Amino acid sequence: MRNRFLFGVAMLTGIVASDSVHAQVGASIERPKLVVGLVVDQMRWDFLYRYYDRYAPNGGFKRILNKGFTCENTYIPYAPTVTACGHACVYTGSVPNVHGITGNAWYDRLLQKTVYCVEDQQVQTVGANTDAGKMSPRNMLTTTIGDEMKLSNQFRSKVIGIASKDRGAILPAGHAANGAYWYDSKTGNWISSDYYGTTLPGWLETFNQEKWPDQWYRKGWSTLYPIASYQQSTTDDKPYEAKPFGSQQRGFPYDFNAYIGKNYGAISVSPHSATMTFDVAKRAIKGEQLGADAITDLLAVSISSTDYIGHSFGPNSIETEDAYLRLDRDLGAFFDYLDQTVGKGQYVFFITADHGVAHVPGFMQENKLPGGVMDDATWLKELEVRLKNKFGASKLISSTYNYNITFNQSMIDSLKIDQEAVHELVINYLKKQPSIAEVFEWQELAETPMVDKKRKLLENGYFPSRSGDIQFVLKPGYIDGNSTGTTHGVWNPYDTHIPLVWYGWRIPVGKTNRQTYMTDIAPTIAAMLRVQEPSGNVGTVITELMK
Repeated sequence: MRNRFLFGVAMLTGIVASDSVHAQVGASIERPKLVVGLVVDQMRWDFLYRYYDRYAPNGGFKRILNKGFTCENTYIPYAPTVTACGHACVYTGSVPNVHGITGNAWYDRLLQKTVYCVEDQQVQTVGANTDAGKMSPRNMLTTTIGDEMKLSNQFRSKVIGIASKDRGAILPAGHAANGAYWYDSKTGNWISSDYYGTTLPGWLETFNQEKWPDQWYRKGWSTLYPIASYQQSTTDDKPYEAKPFGSQQRGFPYDFNAYIGKNYGAISVSPHSATMTFDVAKRAIKGEQLGADAITDLLAVSISSTDYIGHSFGPNSIETEDAYLRLDRDLGAFFDYLDQTVGKGQYVFFITADHGVAHVPGFMQENKLPGGVMDDATWLKELEVRLKNKFGASKLISSTYNYNITFNQSMIDSLKIDQEAVHELVINYLKKQPSIAEVFEWQELAETPMVDKKRKLLENGYFPSRSGDIQFVLKPGYIDGNSTGTTHGVWNPYDTHIPLVWYGWRIPVGKTNRQTYMTDIAPTIAAMLRVQEPSGNVGTVITELMK
């Protein structure tokens, strides 16, 4: 009997000791106060180093490169490489094949119409009398890391998304976000959707009342340094650069006075938009008390102006170089603000991009490098004529989004047209185009000769009801566009090799040249915070950061 008593005491003592150990482990779990994600729209990986010598000692880029951890070989694991897909993938750890965001827009087979990535006719604009706020994350099919943070603590984490572009704010913030805020180019206000709430927060109302776009317009845009010092760029005002501020404004300095109170879209094609975005982010940190308590919060910021500038002028322009030199200063000031408000070493920060960008074809040809333009408007007209002549029907093609061709299946069926004959005509036509490397029916992807990497990226970008019947792939250096400016969207390294640098809370100093992926960001944050990864995650933890 005594032995049984002693055994029971020992067992009870063991249980209490075990509970005590677990309590100690639980009490010892430390997390950062705030996670800050920064997506720089259209930032090529090489921009980290191309302008390194010109970045300020106390700016943002040298700070993170010298005091943080950089993943030098980070790639996007899918195509098409466009804004909506990139922002969704960073925060879901997933790919379009799973989360369903197959482009900035797509033709939806089930709805039989074109769908914008974040459109939502069930909601209303908050903050303006326009339709720019009729948006939500409902088209995204998986959770984000912000959603999982909120699920881990009964929704006590605060999650905020901020970007000039609606999709750059909404998709990163996720489904359960406290708020997502973006810029309305018609009114010059920062707005939202009643998906998040029926009114704007007071701190954002105040910001809108200060009319910052007009204040920035009065400053215009001159180069930060003497223009002759921009040795990493071509000369100003190349014929293959677009003229987003009108044909009369041919290079620096740009005068924006004519836009005051009239044109609130032009600011997006200037570095002032990035500065304004950081200003809104600072207001959000203070107004929402982000990182102010023991529950980790998330702030997802996206800089959209770099994409608008890049599309117009290209990656070799003075405009792009100046935009990144100014971004460096803005980022440094943002870190100073975080240090003062959240606390130095109390936040974890990462910077990445949603995609890169191709060189302007005119620049490539000027320097005897391969590349060119595919004008889809021209060949689409030619295809329509050929289809009409052979099958007697117009508008057999419903969409050419995302390098896909989607056919009007209901018309083909109702007119009893031979579907395979339609596909064959289009494929044979596209095979003859000098810009196209491959073209195939989606069900023939596995049998189409191509390198495994390219096939895998295309496969990861495919979602049955939101992708087309035929896929075409451009040759290296070719873009879908016109004679000025450039774009992105393909599998090649200039579009898929992106920066990824970590900084702050428990981040070691160093780098890895191991290949990592955009999809590794969300599960790495999940591991840091000890929460579940998002519901569609396909990425893996970057273990070098866990030391």
